[in-house]
Amino acid sequence: MAGFKIEGLRPSYTTLGGAAYCGDSRQLLEALPDDSLDLVMTSPPFALQRHKVYGGLDQADYLDWLMDFARLVFAKLKPTGSLVMDVGGAYQKGVPARSLYHLRLPIRFCDEIGFFLAEDFYWFNPAKLPSPIEWVNKRKIRAKDSVNNLWWFSKTEWPKADVSKVLAPYSDRMRKLMEDPDKFYKPAVRPSGHDIGKGFAKDNGGAIPSNLLQIPNTESNGGYVAGCKLVGADRHPARFPARLPEFFIRFLTDPGDTVLDIFAGSNTTGSVAEIEGRRWLAFEERQDYLAASVFRFMPKGTPAAKLQAAYDSVSTGESTDLTCYMTQVEMFQAVAE
Repeated sequence: MAGFKIEGLRPSYTTLGGAAYCGDSRQLLEALPDDSLDLVMTSPPFALQRHKVYGGLDQADYLDWLMDFARLVFAKLKPTGSLVMDVGGAYQKGVPARSLYHLRLPIRFCDEIGFFLAEDFYWFNPAKLPSPIEWVNKRKIRAKDSVNNLWWFSKTEWPKADVSKVLAPYSDRMRKLMEDPDKFYKPAVRPSGHDIGKGFAKDNGGAIPSNLLQIPNTESNGGYVAGCKLVGADRHPARFPARLPEFFIRFLTDPGDTVLDIFAGSNTTGSVAEIEGRRWLAFEERQDYLAASVFRFMPKGTPAAKLQAAYDSVSTGESTDLTCYMTQVEMFQAVAE
């Protein structure tokens, strides 16, 4: 699988399947040809994020700022392509009343740019800590905020999608029903007059998933975290779990398609895309975040000296081919893990 490089631009690092670039995503997007991307999967810094962490804008400016990126993404997507954006909600500053910025986002994307809202998804993170502290822990007047919006936008009404690629495991009850439908179910005509029969008892390899994705964000001992500890690098403060981009990459793309993350952070999206046999691009403004993200592409058991050398190379601004730090066997092992 040949990686996707941007002509005339120097990547921070490359792998077998993709390339990561440091810079303003708006400028990097301009360098891409129109109609060239199959999926943009990303999580922008949320509005009202603490400025001391890694940036973030006040509500008044946040949507205008995101619109600049969205207009460019729209031009670069193929007609069958999609944009999936993870957007967390927030409270208004200083009061226990919710902001509406994340709800205005899809309205503006569709009305002003021309996107279609293909479907709204919701990411439930059962491991999320109670927040906001003031209203949940101290005053105890609000429930824990543990759901993010995942807006799936498409360039046309008919984007590429195949839900059969992301089927969920059957429940134990459903498996028993499929084994012996007569024992557990007797067909009946519904009040609507529709006779559902027993066709549902067929084993299709899994159940159709819902638009509520329950995925805990509990990564604490993976290669990325271990690598950061080894070199003394700060971990990205807002990483999403690999299963999140995995779901949409499988759902909305085919092997060989091109996936981009315009706010790559620790480059979870790129590493998942590589595992899934997609070409990928990662855009990130901070060199230190990109440098630490190389650990996602190094196989388990990579010697500490190689991890340090790869990190140092990207940190100092060298354009680094990560495959040079591994044998061919090790590289395929990294992709498979």
